[in-house]
Amino acid sequence: MSCTISPFQETKTDMLSRLSYRSAGESHGAAVTVILEGVPRGLELDMDQIDAELRRRQGGAGRGGRQRIESDVVHITGGVRKGVTIGSPLCLVVENRDFKIDKLPEPLRPRPGHADLSGCFRYLDHDIRSTLERASARETAGRVAAGGVVRQVLRAVGCEIFGFVRSLGSVALPQKHPGSGLFSNLADRREIRDASHLYTLCEDTDAKMLALVRETAKAGDTLGGLVEVHAAEVLPGVGSCLQWDERLDTRLAAAIMSIPAFKGVEIGMGMAAAKQTGSKVHDEIEPSPTGLPRRRTNRAGGLEGGMTNGQPLVVRGAMKPISTLKKRLRSINMSTGEAEDAGYERSDVCAVSAASVVAEAMVAVVLGDAVLTRVGGETMGEFVERHAGLVEQVRRLVGSDPSAGS
Repeated sequence: MSCTISPFQETKTDMLSRLSYRSAGESHGAAVTVILEGVPRGLELDMDQIDAELRRRQGGAGRGGRQRIESDVVHITGGVRKGVTIGSPLCLVVENRDFKIDKLPEPLRPRPGHADLSGCFRYLDHDIRSTLERASARETAGRVAAGGVVRQVLRAVGCEIFGFVRSLGSVALPQKHPGSGLFSNLADRREIRDASHLYTLCEDTDAKMLALVRETAKAGDTLGGLVEVHAAEVLPGVGSCLQWDERLDTRLAAAIMSIPAFKGVEIGMGMAAAKQTGSKVHDEIEPSPTGLPRRRTNRAGGLEGGMTNGQPLVVRGAMKPISTLKKRLRSINMSTGEAEDAGYERSDVCAVSAASVVAEAMVAVVLGDAVLTRVGGETMGEFVERHAGLVEQVRRLVGSDPSAGS
């Protein structure tokens, strides 16, 4: 008896990660460098789009002097030919103008909230500079560059990703905003967000956030907030329930929590679901003319059992206030052991807007990996064709005779 495997049927080997992402570089080193492996051959890269994301990462009210020094653009030194990916690893380089790592002073007073003291414990030395240079959020420029590439892969199959600032300190968008119609007028939403001071979606809320940033800066303090990322037209059935680390919600949560200064993550209703009964949490299923079942609500945030369910993904991340304050917190001198005020490195008052761009990139990298793993394809043409075939199989699934394939 022979057994034929569908071109869309996964094996255990197929469940392994398709995209590989690694970065190198320090805050005041020569550059941030990323190796991104697994992008199919044949993607014509739009470098302007990637650079635009890098510029957005540098924007938003409350940013410090570093953003006036740097003018981030990405250089690709491997993996492309005539602007088109060739299937080999991509090497993405974002150079630092502020390249002075060997000339900077050696800090002795660890800053509460930073990696300074933890790094001393890890390496059993007083070399705070070497730790803070790598722990710095400057590394996220590489993430945004990589995310810019993967977003173009996803866009080829109709998947769009959109992030914004939900709240800043005590100021927040109305709870229902932006609502279920976010992607029905995406161009307008992008225009509103990009024209705002804090990458939010309401002019009145943006004005209140800006006032809070200015007030906090005068006090020598810092602000955190909540960012939200949506992904639309996501292939249903991406992810897995087989192992804990293969669940897509596990991987998304880890990716968001990996962003410097992030302390919490939610998917869909998130923490609020714990306060409700089941009838107010779960999304009822109903038929639709398209053949793909629909939901009137999306409280699950597009994920059930570690797999996408056909609804948009909704992921939120909570960023703490930046740890470097002009209003110095108490610390110690590592050489003398005596109490002193914490050290100060040039810093932002608020970087929540930038963090929303980084969060978009991290969702893109994780989701892109999961979709490529599920769909397969060595070239973009093959990937797009296989994706379309899977979408058609999903549409035919409901209403079909389950015994027809046996």
